Parts: sequence; structure tokens; C-alpha cells
Amino acid sequence: MSGPDTSVVICVYTEDRWEDILAAVDSVRAQSRPALETLLVVDHNAALLDRLTKEYKEAGQVRVLANAGPRGLSAGRNTGIAAARGDVIAFLDDDAVAERDWLRHFAEGYADPRVMAVGGRTEPVWASGRRPAWFPEEFDWIVGCTYKGLPAGLVKVRNVLGGNASFRRTAFDAAGGFATGIGRDGDKRPLGCEETELCIRLTRARPDAILLIDDRAVIHHRVPEAREHFGYFRTRAYAEGLSKALVARSVGTDKGLESERRYATRVLPAGVVRGLRDFLLARPGGAGRAGAIVAGVLTAAGGYAMGSVRARRAGTVFTVAEIEGGSG
Repeated sequence: MSGPDTSVVICVYTEDRWEDILAAVDSVRAQSRPALETLLVVDHNAALLDRLTKEYKEAGQVRVLANAGPRGLSAGRNTGIAAARGDVIAFLDDDAVAERDWLRHFAEGYADPRVMAVGGRTEPVWASGRRPAWFPEEFDWIVGCTYKGLPAGLVKVRNVLGGNASFRRTAFDAAGGFATGIGRDGDKRPLGCEETELCIRLTRARPDAILLIDDRAVIHHRVPEAREHFGYFRTRAYAEGLSKALVARSVGTDKGLESERRYATRVLPAGVVRGLRDFLLARPGGAGRAGAIVAGVLTAAGGYAMGSVRARRAGTVFTVAEIEGGSG
């Protein structure tokens, strides 16, 4: 089969997601374009590491590894990158399943040698069976999914979304790995943006680099019931503001907030107008969606302001891991 070999990295941290983890691995093993290997990186959880090692001891193409760095998603991904043997390294969330042609669409994107990263489309799978009427599609990033406002098709982007993304190995040679200190750490505050910071660093290191999203590369991401409520919406929006402040601290506000300005000045106002229109037409959830957009913006802005002050006072700096690839 022509094209790059792909290693798939799935970072895991809790046995509470046991069935999700097995489903994620199964979806990789069922790909129309087979992965070279699947790496399960366990984030400082000895019981889960032991259980997964036993589960996959007979599966030659599934390797189970312990996170070799500090606790958190960034270090877990760096561990996977260092151990991966593929020309391309794809990342799949531990509570998501990939459609059968997911890796095939990723591989097609790398036909152009300038392409350093290809992301896909992430669809929510709501625990209740359907989207809450008040939950605006413009804020689907709250639940780790592709949101309204991202362009459709095969498009160039500033950054891919971390739970459904792939990178050429040489991207890490050029830019290093994910920065620790940005991004999620288990079930603690739901931070993010580690992939945004990496992508901006990458395009600075390689100005000719092209980053793509191909919306045919689809995964389905489980949204638990607890994340269907406004309390989580508010918490995640605040955490996103904190995360954006860290990204801006690392790479500057020009690139760090470039896409967000367009999103805040065009996409969100249009969403508020649609919500108010639906309210006037007596369609369900219109006022709730308009209100949630306004609340989400204000909450994220508050998080950004607080995060900026904290980072400045603390003199926050970040550690970017050097990746020594293909250790096997």
C-alpha cells in the first residue's frame, strides 16, 4: 500500500473508560487502511497499565506504554511520539471511535510533502441521545468536537484539533513535542489548546508547512451526561480562556488569538442572531442558545484575563520536549 505508514496513539488515564478504550482500539484495528501499530499510553495509573497490558498481550500490533513524562496529556502524547515507528503519527481520543476510512483520508493528505498535519471532523455522541436544545453548535469545542464556524471540506487551517489529528514525524523533529504545562491533566480542570500551541510553533519553525483539516476523516466522540449541563459548559469555557492565555504567553497574541478574533467577531454574533430569530419563531432552544453564546464568550474572556494575570505574575514558562523518534 503506497503512502506513509501511520502509528496511532491513544492516551488513557482511567479505568472508568475501559469500554471506551476497547472500542477506540477496535475502531483502529478495523481501518480500511491498516495502522502500522496502535500505542496505548497510560498516564500514571498502574492498575490500568497492568490491565491493558494483559488485555493486549497477544495483540502484536497494539503496544501498551507508561507515560514517561509528568502527568498529563501532553507528556503522554510525547511518550507515544517517541515510541512510534510510523512516518505519520495520528492521535485518537480514548472516548472516541474512528470511522473505517479515517486513516485513509489522513494518508491522502500527505501526498503533498509540504503537509505537516492533517486533522479531521469530530462528531458528538450525546449520552441523552440528542443535543440539548440550548447547546449552540458554535460551542461544540466545549465537548471536544468540531464546531460551527470551521470551514467544510479539505481546507488549510492554523491548527488541527488534538483528539482527531495526525502529524508527519518530521513535524516533531522541526518543532519538538507538545509543551507540558498546557493542556489536560486527567480529570482536573478541563484545559486544552496544547495542539494549538504546537501547530503555531510548527509553522514558525517550518514556514512552508501546510496544515489541513479533511472533514471526511471522521471520529465519533462520546459526550457523557455530565457534560450536557450548563455547569460543565461554563467550567470548560472558563478553562479555555485560561488555556488561550497560556498559548498567548508561549507564542504571542498575534498568532495565539488570530483565529479566535474571526470566530468572536463573525461566527458567534451570527449564532446569537440565529438563536434570537428561532426564539421569535417559537422554535425550541433559540433563546437558550443565544444566551449560552453570550455567557460562553464572557466566561472565556474572564478566564483569559485571569490566566494572563496569573501567567505574568508567575513568570510562567513552558517545557517543550525534544522527541527522539522511532525507538520501537
